[in-house]
Order: sequence, then structure tokens, then C-alpha cells
Amino acid sequence: MEKLKRYLIFFVGLFINSLGVALITKANLGTSPISSIPYVLSLDFSLTLGQFTIIFSVFLILLQIIILRKNFRLEDLLQIPISIFFGYFIDLSMNLLHTINPKLYTAKAACLLIGCLILGFGVYTEVLANVAMLPGESFVRAIVSTWNTDFGKTKIAFDVTMAVSAAIMSFFFFHELNGIREGTIIAALLVGFIARFFGKQLAAIEIFLFEREETVIEE
Repeated sequence: MEKLKRYLIFFVGLFINSLGVALITKANLGTSPISSIPYVLSLDFSLTLGQFTIIFSVFLILLQIIILRKNFRLEDLLQIPISIFFGYFIDLSMNLLHTINPKLYTAKAACLLIGCLILGFGVYTEVLANVAMLPGESFVRAIVSTWNTDFGKTKIAFDVTMAVSAAIMSFFFFHELNGIREGTIIAALLVGFIARFFGKQLAAIEIFLFEREETVIEE
């Protein structure tokens, strides 16, 4: 029952994540670093942001297999259905928020900040569930476990690489910077901080959700 509860919480967090990504994207000030490459590709090709997110996630899973080799666990393949769900959640969220199209910069900034808040809460919810990780975080974990690097610094390097790669692709396809703006940097800086803030402020929720299960197991 505890495992089921954790997976339910994880998928709720996954949907909240998708709402945050969609709202940040709708702000039109650049999307989050992990979504930057799929977003730039969606601007030039017929596939949606969610569909490109699935493709990019599978690519990251393949890179994990190459990096980890025999250390890649069979259970890590759960990232594939999780990525599919996340991609469809993103498209669903983009459709739900289709009427949001801020024109004024202040409205765009507000949309961006609210999106970061939602995405940060979604990340916190996934961490709270503690059952799985999205391919982006799993890829960083693979690098950390293989080459003994610091997770925080590796995550920053990964986000920067995603944003720079998306910028290069944007110049290649559009001959200008498209889809990568100041919002990408703001999202990269804020989301992790917001997730940690929720983790500290809502620590009692984890006790309420899981302590009872642990007590039953101990008895």
C-alpha cells in the first residue's frame, strides 16, 4: 500500500511538473533548461512539445545505458513509461492553458514566476514520493555515480549544456535566438530553490503520509 501511495504521489507530482513547464513556456520568456531542446524543436517541426520531450527523454535513457553499462538496472527502464506519461501531461497542460497568452512584459514575468512556483512544487512532490526520477535527473545521477562528481555542480553543468545546445539549434533553424531567453536562466535558478523551500516547510507532510505505514511495518 505504501508503494502504491508513493507512485500515486509521484504521478500527481509529474502532472504538477507539466503544468509548471507549460506555464513557463506560455510566458514566452524562454522555457526551463530541461525542456529547452524539445521546445526549440517543436517550433520548427510538426511534433508537439510533449512528443519531443518523450523522444529526448528516450535519448537520455540511451545515454544512461552507454554510461552505466552493466550498472544500468532493469528497473531503470521504468523511465520510459514515465517519460511517455510526462510528455502527454505536458501536451494536456498546454491545451488546458491555451487561452493564456500574456502580451505585457509584467504579465509574462508573473506567468513565468507562477510557473516556476508550480514546477518547484512538482519537483518537491516527486522527491517526496521517492520512487523514481525523470530521465534528466537520472542522467545526472548516472554521471555522478560513474565519475564521482558532485550532484549539484553536475546538475548545473547539465542545465547549462541543455540551454546552450538549444540556443545553437535555435540559431541553426531560425538564424536568431528563439525559445531561449531570460526566463530560462530564471527557471534554472528558482526551481531548485523553491523545491528545497517546500521540502523544509512541508516536512510534516512526509511524516503524515508515511510514518503510519512505517509504524505498521515495524509492528
